[in-house]
Amino acid sequence: MPSALPEGDPVPTDGALPESALADLGQRRFGFYVHVPFCTVRCGYCDFNTYTAEELGGGVSRGTYVDHAIAEVRLARRVLGERDLPVATVFLGGGTPTLLPAADLGRLLTAIDDEFGLAPGAEVTTEANPDSVDRAYLDELRAAGYNRISFGMQSAVPHVLATLDRTHDPARVPVVVEAARAAGFEQISLDLIYGTPGESAADWRTSVEAALACAPDHVSAYSLIVEDGTALARRVKRGELPMPDDDDLADKYVAADDLLEAAGLSWYEVSNWARDDAARCRHNLAYWRGDDWWGVGPGAHSHVGGVRWWSVKHPAAYGDRLAAGASPAHAREVLDDETQRVERVLLEVRIREGLDAAALDEAAVAELPALIGQGLVEPAPWAQDRRVVLTRQGRLLADLVVRDLLP
Repeated sequence: MPSALPEGDPVPTDGALPESALADLGQRRFGFYVHVPFCTVRCGYCDFNTYTAEELGGGVSRGTYVDHAIAEVRLARRVLGERDLPVATVFLGGGTPTLLPAADLGRLLTAIDDEFGLAPGAEVTTEANPDSVDRAYLDELRAAGYNRISFGMQSAVPHVLATLDRTHDPARVPVVVEAARAAGFEQISLDLIYGTPGESAADWRTSVEAALACAPDHVSAYSLIVEDGTALARRVKRGELPMPDDDDLADKYVAADDLLEAAGLSWYEVSNWARDDAARCRHNLAYWRGDDWWGVGPGAHSHVGGVRWWSVKHPAAYGDRLAAGASPAHAREVLDDETQRVERVLLEVRIREGLDAAALDEAAVAELPALIGQGLVEPAPWAQDRRVVLTRQGRLLADLVVRDLLP
């Protein structure tokens, strides 16, 4: 099961935020993340806050979940006040949001629009499994206002999917991509995972090429991480499967970068590639740039004006709190200036535009010539604009670069 929530400071029952968090509200982009914690099966590598029907227990229903989520959207409006706060991005993740009826996802988006208003050209994304949608569902979702969809492809190779406990037929991916395109989705993204035990270099190349054959606008490729408490971690501990190998992971990252760049998709964040600027995931960029967002749902995290909070984990506890008119927040932390600076370095260095030198202290600035000399940081952006932009080798060693920038 997922790890425990972090400890933090208490949250008022009504969810009220400190005045300091509201002082410049609206000066940064604002979005909603909605966590839908339901899955048909639990994938062996996953430690997200998700539940199958058997794990949910009594008192929880998918049928009432969107009503609870809408109640939290209305709570957000009360907490944030009446100031103009158009929503730039909405992202539904999980879990599998598309296990819920398209009409329910439409009601949720309508509630966000009614309470806050969607900004012109707002990016509205949902994640989906290839076996959780069909053309009729996608038509209804598009009509409801969703304009971007991200399919959990992970691999095109059956034995790799089996090791990950993914149950969809890989042949289903091009079918649903074409259906989404026909339904009018403006952006289509595919998620891949590399480094699964037993995945050869040829397997990985097959997966990337299969993804590219679908002509996606966006591709995310993440290395497999063996998380404590997962079924995969238990299999590794028993010796049934090997741990992912760092050299193998690096080779597969380079192979993916070569193939994606050759196909016209450029990296804009360490693990993300897009066909052009319009295809970049604006919601995820908001995380990396420290914008404001409200996380709806059990276990969801939020950030507004330097205050971060997270909700109770179980859907039953989440629903009970909202039914009682209370905030579902479990705890929060107020980030001081130094913590915000450190997080800015951690996140902004990962994006193609790089990190502004203004976020660095003198000791970090002194490290830059060495990092450039090691081929980890691009020399021109630093010399011309005082920005830290990673080379491809730097992307492979991003954690090392960050350690040097935060001495």
